[in-house]
Amino acid sequence: MPGCVTQWTRPRPVPYLIAGSLLVLTLMSLIPTSLAGAQGGKTEVFPVQKAAPGTVFIEASGSETDLRRQLRVKNGVSQLSASTSVIRFSVAPTGSFGFITPKLLGMGLITQSPDLLIEQVPPVSNAFEIHKLADGSGMLVGFVDASLKPQLTVSERPKNVRLGLYSNPSDKAPHIVAVPLVKLVVDRMPIRLNPKEPGSAVLLDMDLQGTANRTSSQTGP
Repeated sequence: MPGCVTQWTRPRPVPYLIAGSLLVLTLMSLIPTSLAGAQGGKTEVFPVQKAAPGTVFIEASGSETDLRRQLRVKNGVSQLSASTSVIRFSVAPTGSFGFITPKLLGMGLITQSPDLLIEQVPPVSNAFEIHKLADGSGMLVGFVDASLKPQLTVSERPKNVRLGLYSNPSDKAPHIVAVPLVKLVVDRMPIRLNPKEPGSAVLLDMDLQGTANRTSSQTGP
């Protein structure tokens, strides 16, 4: 129409559009990963090594049944389900306890087995009790002499302690204790105090280390 000026814009060639898109993508790829993380992206999380629990020592005196009950309450554990006869420690529920024969315990500790078989009820009268704490840590239960308390207390314990742990209480070992499995080193099988009686109390000699040294099987639900 007369008096009207029509401005015609020349379309941008397709190759320029493609080149521009590639340039944007290249620049985005150069953004530091840390910046992406700061803006809500995923960042790498490094595993945190869990510290081994400290030794638990019950100073009170009483019957074996009462001492075991006090220690279980202090460690926050309850007996395995009645439907469980034998189970590996690694898959046992946290906050539970079971029992293991002296022979299997000795073999597991000597060979530094990554797992232990525990049972819902004591298979023998001299079985050792095993606790699996809420964080998955394993504790071996036994009885010791009162003179060992200062050496077993975390704040006072030297780097290594040679320890005789009894499966059952006696006048010589009246106090119940729970020691962390990952800190135990054993080089000999448990010894029955009365070789003629298969169910007599058992003595397990071991070294309680200042730091964890065994391969841990402390996993589970």
